[in-house]
Amino acid sequence: MFQLTRPTPEQINAFLDAQRTAEFSYTELGATRSEPAPAGYDVDQNRVQLGSGEDVFHRAVAALRSWRMTTLGWSTTHPAMAPISPGTVVAVVVHHYGFWSMNACRIVYVFDEDTRDARRTGFGYGTLREHGEIGEEQFAVEWLRADDSVWYDVRAFSRPGHLLTRLGYPLGRRLQRRFARESKQAMVAAATTTPFLNGQCAS
Repeated sequence: MFQLTRPTPEQINAFLDAQRTAEFSYTELGATRSEPAPAGYDVDQNRVQLGSGEDVFHRAVAALRSWRMTTLGWSTTHPAMAPISPGTVVAVVVHHYGFWSMNACRIVYVFDEDTRDARRTGFGYGTLREHGEIGEEQFAVEWLRADDSVWYDVRAFSRPGHLLTRLGYPLGRRLQRRFARESKQAMVAAATTTPFLNGQCAS
């Protein structure tokens, strides 16, 4: 949904209410968990080291669960503290190129994997009908046991959905690259500067 003015809280809530029973706009649910990506989509993979050690990992996981990676000033997720659980519907509100858009997503899967090699936590959400793009995105934090390093990963496949998105797709791809860059910066900041006390990140 595109508009010229910032959506009000009432408009965002009405948008969310209308999307809770909406269908996904694609059929390859959960495909960000495997290789290769589905055919017919642009694929983006971004990875950055957040630091090292258990505290960095827990800070990063707390940041992920509070949607820090999508809260970028020009991009916000509503509800602000939406639970990270399958079925949760969120609205990603974006201010770009002189107008505003509200884009509906639903969490498809959540994972918390602890193996001999790594601890990995994250989730993937997919687009609903009221979204400018069609596709799925995964956010993950990984703690490698071999060298104690902690990483943030964003993996997505997408293609234009809305008519305006198709017409302005080069601009849309530029916006996706900006999102990936600033999302990584936000997670680095959250993982390295947020106080971590008694097992929780301080607000």
